[in-house]
Amino acid sequence: MSSVSLADIRAQFPALERRHNGHSVAYFDGPGGTQVPRHVGDAMLDYLYHHNANTEWAYPTSAETDEAIADARQTLADFLNASPSEIAFGANMTTLTMHLSRALGRRLSRGDEIVVTELDHHANSDPWRQLAQDRDLCVRTVKMIPETGQLDWDDFERQINTRTKIVAMGAASNALGTISDVARASGMARNAGALFFVDAVHYAPHSLPNVRAFDCDFLACSAYKFYGPHIGILYGRKDLLDELDFPKLRPAHDNSPDKVETGTLSHEGIVGAAAAVDFLASIGGGSTRRERLSAAFEETHASGSALFASMWTGLSSMSGVRVYGPDPTLRRTPTIAFTVRGVHSRNVAEHLADAGVFVSHGDFYAMTVVERLGLADEGLVRAGCAVYTTQNEVDRLVEGVRSIAR
Repeated sequence: MSSVSLADIRAQFPALERRHNGHSVAYFDGPGGTQVPRHVGDAMLDYLYHHNANTEWAYPTSAETDEAIADARQTLADFLNASPSEIAFGANMTTLTMHLSRALGRRLSRGDEIVVTELDHHANSDPWRQLAQDRDLCVRTVKMIPETGQLDWDDFERQINTRTKIVAMGAASNALGTISDVARASGMARNAGALFFVDAVHYAPHSLPNVRAFDCDFLACSAYKFYGPHIGILYGRKDLLDELDFPKLRPAHDNSPDKVETGTLSHEGIVGAAAAVDFLASIGGGSTRRERLSAAFEETHASGSALFASMWTGLSSMSGVRVYGPDPTLRRTPTIAFTVRGVHSRNVAEHLADAGVFVSHGDFYAMTVVERLGLADEGLVRAGCAVYTTQNEVDRLVEGVRSIAR
């Protein structure tokens, strides 16, 4: 990385000082939640120790909380290329999507259709399925091609028709690392007159989101996947947020985005989410936050792609190891999913953990993907590169798998 060295980045993460069984820990569990830089923790502690209050009251710490939330809306708006009035916060992406689905359901009628995909995390399929049960709607599911881990675009076109009211898809697969053509799906939704929702939870840590380029009506992501705390962010097109009837308490605000948010939020989490964006922006150069973010993502994409190619080559060359998803020449995130013949995914993860290499295992709430691959019983092993990942750590992962595959 040209703007900030990898050593400087790693120095910001206290978690990297951890040792396990005499080994320094290599964190490849980022797709399930990244480690947090000191800047984020400091910002949250500063809020809790010096500004902690509820909102909109006539004393200094309350006014400071209002200002912190407003600043965070602007920061996340810069991150998503949106406006501050289009940014809402919530417990997590799943909760926000459930909440949004209820609001949208109030304008749907029996027989209306929603399109989701097999490649989705269940947070971007089950809220719509549950809405369909409640409102007597139809959910159509776009097929995944198991051999490539990509969407079947011919099937996508077949699933959309004049009855389609919502198209909901993931920008990137948290299980396989596949990055899908969001703009193509948006065009198909627009042609049908349908609303378009994007799950960017796995996309946002690796490619800078752009709601204008996506031409989406809604987008959700989670700060804990891009070096922040456990909190969700929802973008909604301003005119849609204004007109939607969100479930809310009578005294709560009627204006957007406030009416999207329920109860007292995690103010420290909101502050931490903004700090995570500013951490990412600090990696790149430029005059505006958006420019710095763009430069940072270009640099981290280049380094992540190189590390991923090394990991893919090392694992795919082993007898008894099978890798899944698009190969490194295709657009994807630096997240690899694999199996070791005859060894359950949990046992692989436990073996690697003994050597200080932390990976995820199972279905990662992308159960349909794992079922379509025929791995419902054994699950997948998943390893993802983050901004703090080194080539040495990739080598340790590959050698650890090699010792199991023998």
